[in-house]
Amino acid sequence: MDVLMLLVDFILHVDRHLENFVTNYGAWVYALLFLIIFIETGVVVMPFLPGDSLLFVVGAMSGVGVMSYPLSVALLIAAAVLGNQSNYTIGRYFGPRVFQWEDSRLFNKRAFEQAHAFYEKYGGITIVLARFMPFLRTFAPFVAGVAQMTRRKFSLYDITGGTLWVGGVITAGYFFGSIPWVKANLEKIIWAMILVPGLLVLAGAWKARRKNAAAARG
Repeated sequence: MDVLMLLVDFILHVDRHLENFVTNYGAWVYALLFLIIFIETGVVVMPFLPGDSLLFVVGAMSGVGVMSYPLSVALLIAAAVLGNQSNYTIGRYFGPRVFQWEDSRLFNKRAFEQAHAFYEKYGGITIVLARFMPFLRTFAPFVAGVAQMTRRKFSLYDITGGTLWVGGVITAGYFFGSIPWVKANLEKIIWAMILVPGLLVLAGAWKARRKNAAAARG
């Protein structure tokens, strides 16, 4: 419970924690940031790290000269791209090994083939959009690997999505993070960045489930 409370406190007050780290350790903050973004996007069991809010705060700190904007953007784009590549590789390596049976309680070959076809046809936009969805961005590259999406296609959308996500959120923080209203309501903004995309994902899943149920009845 103590660890969970510390994590929640870090997520909600990432600006204070990051500022303290810069004060105490200086340039080592870039290594810490690289590690956090890489782990959030590269390890499928770590979807709860504060990616969006962290990037926004990095942008705000860059805007007031505490951190380097170009270095932060370049380094964290690299972390996001490499993290997704790691996650994809894990899925591609373990997927066929775990699901090696023709049909069983654990595996439906037809469903696997449908997932592969979906990612080949629509997986690109899924990889890009998932970057902006907490939790979903951690699982999307893993599922793409399990579904055997080709590495070349995955890499194209991985780089595109990573660049848009990191560059876009840091830039938003750079220009808007120092506005007094934003600073005064940063905790609420962080909550919104966590909850709103999550609610959109749940609403989409609920709508898709209703559609599939209706199709099955019809």
